[in-house]
Amino acid sequence: MSPARRTQADRSAATRRALVGAARALFAHDGYADVGTERIAHAAGVTRGALYHQFADKVELFAAVFEEVESELMTELATLLASMPTGDPRELLLAGGEAWLDASTEPEVQRIVLLDGPSVLGWERWREIGLRYGLGLVTSVLADAVATGAISPQPVEPLAHALMGALDEAALYVARAPDPVAARTDMGHVVDRLVRALLT
Repeated sequence: MSPARRTQADRSAATRRALVGAARALFAHDGYADVGTERIAHAAGVTRGALYHQFADKVELFAAVFEEVESELMTELATLLASMPTGDPRELLLAGGEAWLDASTEPEVQRIVLLDGPSVLGWERWREIGLRYGLGLVTSVLADAVATGAISPQPVEPLAHALMGALDEAALYVARAPDPVAARTDMGHVVDRLVRALLT
């Protein structure tokens, strides 16, 4: 590849990063519905034409932002679990659930992932992206738990889906509550009991 073509590719990648960064900040602060593409392009320092060259429409730009936030959340979660001294899969899953509930009180995660995500992307696409980033981690911990006898033998894949579904609903409850901090405390007790009951 020639230097000129590499430079063009670099410029395109930089434009995309600028658009995702600008859109992420605006979507988190004002919500998807109140942010237009012209405002995003201006914040990114590019033209609307450049925006539409990178993304088919505002929904696809939002999807890129959503995936970036999801990816960062799962990386942080995986790092947390890897740093824990315990080898008990139940404690790992409980810590992961607690971290996910903590994230659900953060304004950016609330707005982009939990509130706007399902309505902008549609339930199926929202769920598919969430599972793509989180299901592998949960399944891995559960498979290890079954293999080591930490929990009784049972089908891992349906258990992982059930647990992910419960945690997503728990986070949605917190995000939509009038008092997310109080809701997070209450839901923490529920999730603790639920995970311990599931993993017997």
